[in-house]
Amino acid sequence: MKKIAKNIIFTILFITIMNNGSYSQEKLPLNILSRTESAVIEKKGTEIPFTGKYTSFKGEGTYICKKCGAALYHSTDKFESDCGWPSFDAEIKGAVDRYPDPDGMRTEIVCHSCRAHLGHVFTGERFTPKNIRHCVNSISLDFVPARLEEGRYGTAIFAGGCFWGVEYYLQKTPGVISVTSGYTGGHVRNPSYKQVCTGTTGHAEAVKVIFDPDKTTYEKILRLFLEIHDPTQVGRQGPDIGDQYRSEIFYLNDEQRMAAEKNLAILKSKGFKIATAVTMASEFYEAEEYHQDYYFNNGKLPYCHAYVKRF
Repeated sequence: MKKIAKNIIFTILFITIMNNGSYSQEKLPLNILSRTESAVIEKKGTEIPFTGKYTSFKGEGTYICKKCGAALYHSTDKFESDCGWPSFDAEIKGAVDRYPDPDGMRTEIVCHSCRAHLGHVFTGERFTPKNIRHCVNSISLDFVPARLEEGRYGTAIFAGGCFWGVEYYLQKTPGVISVTSGYTGGHVRNPSYKQVCTGTTGHAEAVKVIFDPDKTTYEKILRLFLEIHDPTQVGRQGPDIGDQYRSEIFYLNDEQRMAAEKNLAILKSKGFKIATAVTMASEFYEAEEYHQDYYFNNGKLPYCHAYVKRF
């Protein structure tokens, strides 16, 4: 009986430690999908050919599952098939499962981690020496400009003034894999920097953060974000004035929303007049190449961002 009691106590302590520690890959919540995303990813639809953002995309990195963040395909296995959808001749080991369609005509491919519908797989077409083609819907994917190994990864989206400075501080954080500057929260598709600067597209300059949940947590990154910019400023950040420089947290799931609301409430209780909005994430558009890694490439330091301890 004593041995059993000790084992029970050990198990409780272990679970408590794990729950209070960093997210494991299994604990990462699934992302909320838009109606259009759900129609393909959950209801097994197919996007219109040649309309997907990754059909002719040539970036170097890893394609991950839009719903759960699992690494699915490396860019080195992507090829042009002119079929109208992104094509790959290999998946990351263990990332994709296959199931025959009910009519027996095709073989469906789904994310191993969350069962999200990806598309179909074909053989015998001889497009590449591997003689296989994973025909994948772009809408089922997200892209990370880094080579990821098997597993699930977290995503966070923040806006806090000029994305150069936010990117600089977050990219130096342990556990962060990549930070991409871009635009989100607006009503214009594929906006340019010039358009966003007019303040009429509704977009904010933002960053998309990809992180390793075994090395850090969403909440740690969120708190750092709230300490490297001034969350009390309205429609500006330092010398940069305009709605595109607003402070905003774009959540991808309810856990992120609750973490954002909790930490903003903590700051309010300390007397800060918080202006930061909390909004469900929408389409994120990557900014022009010269905006990426701006301070790292130019050897300069942020002019309107700095670390200020608030928690």
